[in-house]
Order: sequence, then structure tokens, then C-alpha cells
Amino acid sequence: MSVRKHILCIVGTRPEGIKMAPVIKALKCEPWARVTVMTTAQHRALLDQVLKLFGIKVDVDLNIMRANQGLSELTERLIAALDANLAELSPDVVLAQGDTTTVMTAALVAFYRHIPFGHIEAGLRTHDLHSPFPEEMNRLVAGRLAKWHFVPTVNAMENLLREGIDDAHIHLTGNTVIDTLLDTACSDWPLNIPLNPNRRLILVTAHRRENFGAPIRAICRAIRTLVNRYPDVEVLYPVHPNPNISTAVRAILGDHPRIYLCDPLDYAPFVEAQKRAYLILTDSGGVQEEAPALGKPVLVLRSETERPEAVEAGVVRLVGTDAVRIVEEASRLLDDSTAYRAMARGVSPYGDGQASRRIVSVLRNSLLRETSASRIGSVLTDGHPARREHVVQA
Repeated sequence: MSVRKHILCIVGTRPEGIKMAPVIKALKCEPWARVTVMTTAQHRALLDQVLKLFGIKVDVDLNIMRANQGLSELTERLIAALDANLAELSPDVVLAQGDTTTVMTAALVAFYRHIPFGHIEAGLRTHDLHSPFPEEMNRLVAGRLAKWHFVPTVNAMENLLREGIDDAHIHLTGNTVIDTLLDTACSDWPLNIPLNPNRRLILVTAHRRENFGAPIRAICRAIRTLVNRYPDVEVLYPVHPNPNISTAVRAILGDHPRIYLCDPLDYAPFVEAQKRAYLILTDSGGVQEEAPALGKPVLVLRSETERPEAVEAGVVRLVGTDAVRIVEEASRLLDDSTAYRAMARGVSPYGDGQASRRIVSVLRNSLLRETSASRIGSVLTDGHPARREHVVQA
């Protein structure tokens, strides 16, 4: 392929940075690809951390986030900024990962500009438009507009087939988060938190919009109950800076000597925290994917998940946000070694660390075919308009 294809990779949040990094790095090794990295900075500091860790240089920074910005304002500003930049950059392909407002608007603007869109981690569904909110709607929109659907699992593929997506556009690749995880977890990283190695560590992450208010307060009460019940347990909770989360967490958990509240960890120390954890409580999608690969049981602080594969494998359990239920399920794992071993089996239903290679291969083959077909059509129809009609019909 003598003409290099311009691939625009858009990232907005920390999870997108983690999952897009191996794709960006793989594309930059391809002689046929010219890669531009754009960030919307929907997460500012959190995204900057991971891009720096993986050595990803940002070419265009929209810096779109504002304090207390609502979804309507965020969407409006993203559409305007993305449209102006896509008009100027004129990429051949737009790539984005996941289910954020950044991804939804990237797919929409690419559609308006007639630019093919590739959706990484496509096909995840809860089948409840309001849970998670607004992520389920975001991925439905992206799923209708994508040319390439890079799905992490068979379940995700089947979701798209049920929605009428042509299977020729669906590519089973695995999840790129496992590529990043396995590369990071092979090293030991400093945690710089005075954890006691003789205690069992419960790692907690909870930040989702649907857990604002009463749910996060119930989660915190459950955590405090567990630490009081088990003297050999300590908790590490990297607290999301959103005041809807941090205010409640610090008020309920801030004064306990065996509960460590800290700012969000950089990605590598967070992987180290997962490696050291005995048990993980989370409402994070990425942690549901990563922790099973590290052999860590996960209790999901949600009533639904778009990642059912680990639940079906028995290494993740949905427990919701009821304090009594959380305490009950965590206590079972803390008390019953057989139950614990059943969930700590190191099962990874989300990939083998080769997802990025597969994504790049699909793009290479697809774009090569298009370029070859274009050249053949040009040769056959040069000076012969009637022949062009024949080639197109064929």
C-alpha cells in the first residue's frame, strides 16, 4: 500500500487511554498507517497519567471538560469541536473505544463527515437503556454507525447479530485491556501506601453515576462493617475526585485506621494493587475484565453488567449496592476458603493479550482491499465511462 492511510484515534477517559494504548502503539508500527492521536480530555488528569505511562504523544487536545458540566453541554461541545477537527484533519478512519460520550459523539460526527468509524470493544449490552446511564445509549448509537465492530467476546458478537449487524462487519478480537494488563502486570510497581502484608487487602473502586447518593453511602457502610468485623482485613479505596463520590466516601470512611483513602492511582500502581488484593469490590467495567485474569474474586457493586462472561465463569458476582448483601457476599469469601478458591481461579474470558494485533490486521486487510479495488477500477475505467458502471455493478 503506497498511499498511507490516516487513522485518527480518539481518547477521552482513563479507561479509553488504557484500552487504546496498545492499538495506537501497534498502528504506529505499521508502514501503511499515519496515526493522529486526539484527546477530548473528558477525564483530564486521569487520562494524562496513562498516556504518559504508555508513551503516547497527543497530537490534538480538545480539552473539553469543564467543572460541573452536564451531559447536554458536554455533548454539544464535543460535537462542535470534533466536527471542526475532522473537517480539518480529513482522516481515512476514526477509531474510538468503549461507551463514553466521547465515543458516541465521535461515531456521530464521523458519520456526518462520511468517515468510516471503527468501534473497539463493541457489542456490550445490559439491554436496559438507563443502566448504565448514559453508557448503554452511547454504545447503541456507536453500534449503529460503525463500519468495523471489534468485539471482545462471543456474547458481544451475538448481541450485534441480534440487532441486525452484518456479520461481515463484526470481528472477534478479544479485549485490548488484557493486552495492556499482561504487559503491565509482569513487572512489580511501587504502591507507596503503608499496607500491612499480614492483612487481607480489599481493594474498592466505586464511582459510577448510578451509584451517586444513597447507593454510595450504602457501599461505604458495608465497607466499614466488614473492616470492623474482620481485624485481619484492611481496605484500599482510590477515591474518584467527583464530589458526588468523594464527599460521601470521606465522610463515612475517612477516620478508620485500616481504611486507606487515596487519590486515583496511576495505572501501573493500580495493577499492583489488584495483584496484592485478596478481594475486589468494584462498579468498574475495566476491573471486571482485569481482576479475573489476575486470579482475584470480584464483587460487582451493580445490579446489572454488560460483561456477563466472568459472571458465567463464576469468578465475578453481581451483588448490587445493598449494604447487607455486600457484607454477606464478602463475608462468605473471607470465611470460606473453598468458596474463595472457586472464584480465584485465574480465568480470563476477555482475551489472550493479542486483541490489538487482530484489530490492526483487520484494518490493514480491509483498507488494502479497498485501495486495490480502487486502483483496479481506475485502470479499467480510465477513459471508458461505460466500463465504470460495469465494474461497480460487479
